[in-house]
Amino acid sequence: MKKLEDFADDINKCSKCGLCQSVCPVYKITGNDCAVSRGKFVMLEGVLKGDLKLNKNIEKYLDMCLKCGKCKAFCPSGIEVCEIFNAAKYECAKNSFHGRVENFFESDLVFGNLMRIARKLTHIFSEKLYLKESQMSLKLLYFKGCVNDVYPKNEKALKKIFKNLDAELIEKNFECCGLPFLSSGNWERYEEVKKKNLQIIEECHFDYILTDCASCASTLKDYFNEDLCPKFINAAEFISEQNIKFRFNKPLKVTFHKPCHLENSDFLQKLFEKCENLEYIEMKDFDECCGFAGQFGLLNRELSIEISKKKAQNIIDTGADIVLTTCPSCVIGIIQGLQYSELTGKKRPKVMNIIDFLSKAKIIVPKK
Repeated sequence: MKKLEDFADDINKCSKCGLCQSVCPVYKITGNDCAVSRGKFVMLEGVLKGDLKLNKNIEKYLDMCLKCGKCKAFCPSGIEVCEIFNAAKYECAKNSFHGRVENFFESDLVFGNLMRIARKLTHIFSEKLYLKESQMSLKLLYFKGCVNDVYPKNEKALKKIFKNLDAELIEKNFECCGLPFLSSGNWERYEEVKKKNLQIIEECHFDYILTDCASCASTLKDYFNEDLCPKFINAAEFISEQNIKFRFNKPLKVTFHKPCHLENSDFLQKLFEKCENLEYIEMKDFDECCGFAGQFGLLNRELSIEISKKKAQNIIDTGADIVLTTCPSCVIGIIQGLQYSELTGKKRPKVMNIIDFLSKAKIIVPKK
């Protein structure tokens, strides 16, 4: 891993233009320059020069980041913002008592064993997957993520749909993608799970790596150099390309929240065209962050609620019956926002992962 000092030139690239302020969800709520990339770079520059210490106060502002990537995408200097913050967070974690405690709970001994126990328990009750035997079918290496290990509702929904598709779903016992460890500054643990996951990937023959979580997909892609990266596909995007339709029993209005880590949502129109009795209504700022972002929502509770309330209001304004997304963390963020929002007589829409939603319909496979 690069140390903070290795990013000195990148930090100096920041011209302090302030364009990041216009896209940062946290800055829009707080108006605090320390909460946006520009302000954090000023502090980290002071640390590198020896004028400041990497103390709890600076760590507090490092944690005040959704890692949504908006500032990076908007930065005219193309600074790798999240990588710099992760390096700084690592320096904080390794030199603090609370960091060492957190690292212990994230270790393979604690977190790893808990996930393995959860996987075994859910496997007992999970439905055995029928694998296609056709030599022509696509081979999809399924990275199901930690949430499906603990609460496999979405995994079961995906398997229900895939029984109707000419595709082989390959299941392996992957580790966590590592995103929680990056957020907490536990770089050693991240490298540990990355190594194990890469070994599994390298030993498998597949056409695509299939995910149903946008955050997992984004983290996995960072394992690879751009030229050597295997093909990834989101489960909803894959389904949109298949010869399959979904018929709902009654007319439904839906809207969609695009997770920050979902690279594109171009598949949505094609997917919804395969759904009968369905009306899609795009919400205002459908690609703005939900405000939860895992560790951020735990460490910055009030800020998280305020951001998620803005998202919830945009959802409510559509009049949709259901809001769909492709990230478990976003489901939590949207539910949080709806719980704290003023509904003013309007009903609270249901929040669902898009795969779970599709599995509730009657699945129709047109005859060839």
